[in-house]
Amino acid sequence: MTEIAAVRGIAGTVINGVCRDVSACLAQNYPLFSRGCFMRTGKDRVRLEAVGVPVTVSAIQIHPGTFICADADGVVAVPADAGRIIETAERVERIESDIVATARAGSTLRAARETLGYHTLQTRQP
Repeated sequence: MTEIAAVRGIAGTVINGVCRDVSACLAQNYPLFSRGCFMRTGKDRVRLEAVGVPVTVSAIQIHPGTFICADADGVVAVPADAGRIIETAERVERIESDIVATARAGSTLRAARETLGYHTLQTRQP
């Protein structure tokens, strides 16, 4: 399924359950996020139910057009009309990258965080 998804241009897969064949995903650099891994196949037990309709994952309703952002720390669903959330996330990412660059250039981590406002990143902005 990973190879078919990759060939069809699917950006990645989020599974509200477990997966297997992780090595195949890693070999293809295919993004796969799940609750865990298990060796048993989903053959004849996993099926596509619908496309282009809302789904509920862990009590969160996800509508078509929702942005799904995932990394090794987890998965978050951001509503398509949530521009401010996206702007805030991009700002946090930019400042955290600047902190790392500043520290690599010789600053202490404490000074870099203070200078770039690290502790105010997730406070409401006017």
